[in-house]
Amino acid sequence: MTSYLACIGTRPEIIKMASLHRVLKARGDSIRVLHTGQHEEMAHVLYRFFDMGPDLQIRLQRTSPRLGNLTADLLDNVDRVIAETRPDVVLVQGDTSSALVGAMAGYYNDRPVAHIEAGLRTGEREPFPEEKNRELIGRLAHWHFPPTEQSRDNLLREGIAPAQVHLVGNTVIDTALWVREHMASDALAALPPPLPEFLAAHPGAHLLLVTAHRRENWGQPIRNIATAVGQLLQQHRDLIVVWPIHPNPAVRNDVESVFNGLSPECRARACLTDPLDYPALITVLAHCHFTLTDSGGIQEEASALGRPVLIARDSTERQELVQAGGALLVGTDTARIVEAASRLLDQPEAYQGMQLTTSPFGDGHSAERIADILSTTA
Repeated sequence: MTSYLACIGTRPEIIKMASLHRVLKARGDSIRVLHTGQHEEMAHVLYRFFDMGPDLQIRLQRTSPRLGNLTADLLDNVDRVIAETRPDVVLVQGDTSSALVGAMAGYYNDRPVAHIEAGLRTGEREPFPEEKNRELIGRLAHWHFPPTEQSRDNLLREGIAPAQVHLVGNTVIDTALWVREHMASDALAALPPPLPEFLAAHPGAHLLLVTAHRRENWGQPIRNIATAVGQLLQQHRDLIVVWPIHPNPAVRNDVESVFNGLSPECRARACLTDPLDYPALITVLAHCHFTLTDSGGIQEEASALGRPVLIARDSTERQELVQAGGALLVGTDTARIVEAASRLLDQPEAYQGMQLTTSPFGDGHSAERIADILSTTA
């Protein structure tokens, strides 16, 4: 029996580790979850939903909002836990500070590290600090599990030994399909208020799901996105919008300041909510017409559900979706967003051209492939 320690602490990490946790546990391996505390309330809702602990928790004692303070606090705590538990394998996912510190602490304690969703690159500074986090993890990990051929090729170009690189697909597809399969038939009615009432009041309308959370989009970029959404509501009377707002008060204030300037009729067709839990988010995504987002995870999940994506960024490490025709980079320029969204609303052939029948990120069996590889090499 192999012992695993999953070092995770944010909502996306939990979502993308859930399927591997389920597979390893079903096979009789020991997998313990270390919650690093980067996200708290949202994280524990997901842990309960996926029945995955956490088994160990860190209580961060941050004295500053600076990344250096977060990294130092995480490293001291994660290093201590790994030294005490001595797992056979440390599992890290993606490009968060928790993932970077988990890989560093595993390396310091001579514990081999498996990097889930390895090899994503923009080749630019952004996203910050994620781009450097994943590059650094690439120098520390023993197993690299890229989701796509492009991410695999990125690793090989960086000199990672081919025997350590295993193309497996993305575990987020496993999770999204599992959640959709396990959602009740009346999932829309089970959404948190005020969503059921809002959706019921607009039957047959085209639903746009908007999410924007990246640090580089805070401030004027968020206001640009909100302005574009407001213009779309004015120009398309059959459009409704659901926008789960990032918990940062500055983000909420920027969005609300724009939406408060809309006419009452337009404002009534927009529902600004608190962040949605994962089942609710997948439910809304499955029922939307298309999504406008700066989230990498939603790009992947939308592809699994056949929903076109407008990416509110100037670059993406998920170029496969753009190349497959399922997504379009629109940045945060108001005019570009309005033009691209209007095309999807007004031109059925343009919309159908962005509806993918298969996701470029996986087929729902990525966790099984990872578990197979680890079981024979760990």
